[in-house]
Amino acid sequence: MKKINQLFKALSEETRLRILALLLNGELCVCDLIAALDMPQSTISRHLSYLLHAGWVEGERRGTWMYYQLVVQHNTLQSDLLAVLTAHLVKLPKVMADRQTLQTYLATKGQGRCS
Repeated sequence: MKKINQLFKALSEETRLRILALLLNGELCVCDLIAALDMPQSTISRHLSYLLHAGWVEGERRGTWMYYQLVVQHNTLQSDLLAVLTAHLVKLPKVMADRQTLQTYLATKGQGRCS
């Protein structure tokens, strides 16, 4: 029951939902999320830490930056929730704007590396 509670609590905050929506297309660096959401690194990192501990994302350090991706779901409930999120989050205007901002940022990002 505690794990289920953590899963749902992680989804109860708009910034975390926006982060999950951006990670639906694959791995991103923290600097990518900072640019897409126009939030400070400390805010993004705090929400990523929450998602990490709830089991939604996993991270890998590469040099100075952390890269995050969605966890491959081994839990049926989490897998079902991710399917619902995938179907509905991408239709929200704020999420669509975030994705467009991310696309623009990635197109101009220097050789795919964070600075």
